Amino acid sequence: MKMMARRMMLVMAMVALGGYAMTSNAQMSAAPKSGAGTMVDPAKSFDEMLTGFQEEMMGLANAMPADKYSFIPSAAAFAPSQKTEFTGVRSFGSMVVHIAQANYYYAGAVSGMKPEIDVKALGDLKDKDKIVAALTASFVYTHKAIGTLTTQNAFESVHGETTRASLAGGVVSHGYDHYGQLVEYLRMNGIVPPASQK
Repeated sequence: MKMMARRMMLVMAMVALGGYAMTSNAQMSAAPKSGAGTMVDPAKSFDEMLTGFQEEMMGLANAMPADKYSFIPSAAAFAPSQKTEFTGVRSFGSMVVHIAQANYYYAGAVSGMKPEIDVKALGDLKDKDKIVAALTASFVYTHKAIGTLTTQNAFESVHGETTRASLAGGVVSHGYDHYGQLVEYLRMNGIVPPASQK
């Protein structure tokens, strides 16, 4: 319960700062879409955050070679001089699948829409092409779900203090948590993440 409360606090901080933090670089070089103090449609605001995460996540998922999708960190690969434990750690591919599944979970909670696929069955995927396709489809679904946000329903409770808006921020917060881990997986395999190459 404490972990959920902490995540929700992080999500609300992201909501407050996300519009600037996630898009400021792109907006600095382009004319601003809305002036300061302008009310922005929640669907557009959260969709922009999601798009930023999607671009980085898809770049990362595509950068890992297919034969490395089964890669799991080990103490030998990470820190041979330290006694680091990696028991139960997900492979690169299974973590990408987890992000796709979480996208469906959060998006369904935001919108009330039911996915047209068996989300649990995604856990059986091992092939890179199928995993990347599943991740892509999860983003399509999530964009559609975030499109249902309005000024009238964004802060409507879904469960307790959790609102549609906090869940829309949560999908990005959760995704970036795992994205950071996957960056390390790439680097352990001598690959510079695409976002770091810019």
